[in-house]
Amino acid sequence: MPRTADHDARRRQVAEAVAQLVATDGFDAVTVARTAAAAGISVGLVQHYFPSKDEMLLHAFTLARERIERRVHDEVERADRAGARIEHILRDALAELLPLDARRRRECRVELAFTGRAIDNPRLAEALGRSNAHVRAQLAQAVHNGKECGEVEPAVDGNAAAQRLLALVDGLRLHAYTEPDTVTADAARDALADQLARVFTGRCHHRKSTRGGR
Repeated sequence: MPRTADHDARRRQVAEAVAQLVATDGFDAVTVARTAAAAGISVGLVQHYFPSKDEMLLHAFTLARERIERRVHDEVERADRAGARIEHILRDALAELLPLDARRRRECRVELAFTGRAIDNPRLAEALGRSNAHVRAQLAQAVHNGKECGEVEPAVDGNAAAQRLLALVDGLRLHAYTEPDTVTADAARDALADQLARVFTGRCHHRKSTRGGR
């Protein structure tokens, strides 16, 4: 068990070094040598855990996504315990994917860099597709739950609504990052809230409604 834990910790150390390089210097800065230096380990040790650069990038992308997904999950759990509307739970959870502060802006830089790389990297593209499918499934489930509690009309197509929401978030992430003076944090929040309000049009019969948010 200790060896496995140490192995995982080393791989995580390398993945975090990759994310750091991408966030500060861009994707072109990611080499095995620079990653080793950023992680504070030898080139040979990096190559021991990741025989190819593609494997190193894939692991870094996977961990970056998992970190964000855990935070989104925690936000959903917190809001659900507070009895918030599903609409508001999604609003605050999806806002975690947007560059609304320094921490999320750094994460978005890494996310956008990996997304661009996926165009020419089939393994990254496959991982990105799996992650997006997981998010869409969760969004579709949230719409289904909304139907059960009265927030969503029965005729709403949950899968289509999920696709539109994720597409909106992807677009907002890109434009809020590259054009922050035009697509401001408030504008991004408003666009997200507007789209959610088009889906969640009813009153929840099971929860108390909450107001406000980030």
